[in-house]
Amino acid sequence: MNTNRKKLTHNQYPMLSGIFIVAAIWNLIGAGFGYFNTSYTFQTLFHRELTDPLYYHIYQGAWGTTLTYFVGYLIVAFNPVKHTGIVIVGGIGKIGFALKLLQFYLSGFADPIVFIVIIGDLIFGALFLYYFLVLKINREKII
Repeated sequence: MNTNRKKLTHNQYPMLSGIFIVAAIWNLIGAGFGYFNTSYTFQTLFHRELTDPLYYHIYQGAWGTTLTYFVGYLIVAFNPVKHTGIVIVGGIGKIGFALKLLQFYLSGFADPIVFIVIIGDLIFGALFLYYFLVLKINREKII
């Protein structure tokens, strides 16, 4: 890597940092509902009660991952060049979750409200691709 190149930190490339601050807020909102109000969120998305204690904890744990990525995206926002691995794994998770929710909807298991999450996560998937494009254009090492 050319040492004369400008590093893409939060101070020198605020747009990338902004993407990950917004992604962190998006995850915090989702986790706020899903992790801290598990039964209500499940019933809102799937129009059925969450009565089984095992399923409750599994569903809550899935939202716990969302809460974890709130922290991860804040780390990326601080130094977008250094933490590309978080973005790769988070992007895979966002696309995978959106596709699984779409599958649930198409199978009749989920209500149309899931499209809020589906569209949001697909938008972030596209923004994460933009992030990698910016890194590539600036000849930054990815992983």
